[in-house]
Parts: sequence; structure tokens; C-alpha cells
Amino acid sequence: MRVSVKKTYKLYIGGKFPRSESGITFEPSGAPGVNVAQASRKDLREAVVAARGALKGWSGRTGYNRGQILYRLAEIIETRANALIDEIRASSRKSQAAAEKEVEAAIDLVTWYAGLPDKLQQLLGAQNEVSGPFFNFSVVEPTGVICAVAPETSGLLGALAVSVPLIAGGNTVVLLLSEASPLVGLALGEALAVSDVPGGTLNLLAGHRVDLLPQMASHRDVDGLLLAGEPDSATGTAAADAVKRVRWAQLSERDWSRLDKLTSLHWVRPFIEVKTLWHPKAP
Repeated sequence: MRVSVKKTYKLYIGGKFPRSESGITFEPSGAPGVNVAQASRKDLREAVVAARGALKGWSGRTGYNRGQILYRLAEIIETRANALIDEIRASSRKSQAAAEKEVEAAIDLVTWYAGLPDKLQQLLGAQNEVSGPFFNFSVVEPTGVICAVAPETSGLLGALAVSVPLIAGGNTVVLLLSEASPLVGLALGEALAVSDVPGGTLNLLAGHRVDLLPQMASHRDVDGLLLAGEPDSATGTAAADAVKRVRWAQLSERDWSRLDKLTSLHWVRPFIEVKTLWHPKAP
């Protein structure tokens, strides 16, 4: 009798699949009997280093090129749809139909944001009227390295909802996946690895929120936080001390499955910097 090969769920950092530095694994509540690499504080630091290293290259690309790369990611998710459906069903109580609907919505979400990067300057920037022989422009730039925490209720769609808008805006991301259902999120790393998304642009961690969120909030090389869930004062205080921008995504379980709630400039704008540029007019 043939012995089946059990899948090893590893982290995705800098375009590679490391096991946790600590060697510790955990068993998600949604997938009993499955061992998943548990990210440590050192793994988080490594992910931030990878994101910082990828920032210049990713933000320096044209918006059109970033859109092309995101569209290619949507294509790859489409080709891996059946495998992702199986991952959702393995780590949740969702039916086949519900899992199929989530994967379809995930593809549509990535496709929607693929059309946005080359339009951000027109949507969020401006040419301002001034009195004098000058042009005055408001130009948009990414905030930098953002740590995001996915909602517990949506393993794939929620993870993409808090990460894809950030990278569409030129940021690089360290994403902490759903603690209860990390399997499909870690499987997303397999799609990223064969896509055109540069290593380090989107890094995926699995682990306990109570351990990693304080480290994200206090890390001095993290520029912002996008967190699914209810605000808490401890995180806000730590983030303020480290001078970073914080946004809480307070959506209901139902809203985390609604594309009309997840596809909007509202998700991109908080982590875009608008800077003023003066330029003299030609005589």
C-alpha cells in the first residue's frame, strides 16, 4: 500500500519557503491534525527585512507594470482554483459551493486592483492652482513597509483584501494570516512564487496574533499597520511610540465576503502619501 505524502505548510518570506526559525509548529483550530510552521519574532523581523529590501524595486515600477503583475497573479490563482478550494474545505466547515464562491471572489478582487495602480495619480493626485510662474503638483507615493493582519473568518479572500490594495499602491507587505484557517493563505504563497510578484513584496506568516501583533506595532522599521478586528489601546500605544500609521478594518463576517465592501479606494488611500512638488514654468 502506498503511503501518501503529507503537505508541509511553511512560511513565505522573501520569495522562499522557510520553516519557522524556532522549529515550532501549531495545529490550527480549523484543521485538527495538521501542523503549520509557527512564525516567531525572528521570522517577523526577517519578513520585515525582506519587505524593506523589495520596497525600492516594487514602488519604483510604473503603475502600469504593477497592474500587469497583479493581473498575472489573478491568472495564476484562476489556474490553481481547484487546489485552493480544497485548501479552504480542509481548514473550514465551508461547503463546496461556498469555497468555490470565495475563490471566485478572490480572483475578481485581484483583477479589480490590477486595474488601479496606473490610475492612482489621477485619482489621488492633482495639479494645483498657484499665483506665480510655477506649477504645483500633488503626487502620490507609497507609505512603505506595512504589516497587515487578516480576518479570522475568511482565509483567502480576507487575506487578499488586506494585502493586495497595499501592494497595488506600491507598498510592500508582511501579512499575518488567519490563525484558525492559515492553510489556504500559506497555499497562496505557492501562487506568488510562480507569479511575477517580486520576492519580498508580499510575505506570509502563520502564527498567534497575541504573540506577533505587539512586535508588529513596536517594530521601528514598519511604517504602518492594517488590522482586521476591533481596535485595542495596547496596539495603538505601541504603534504611536514607534511612529507608524494604523488603520483598523472593522467589517462583519458577512462583509468580509462581499466584493463591494472590499474593492474600493478606501483600502488604498490610508497608505498613500501625497507630496507637493513645485516646478518653475518655462519663460
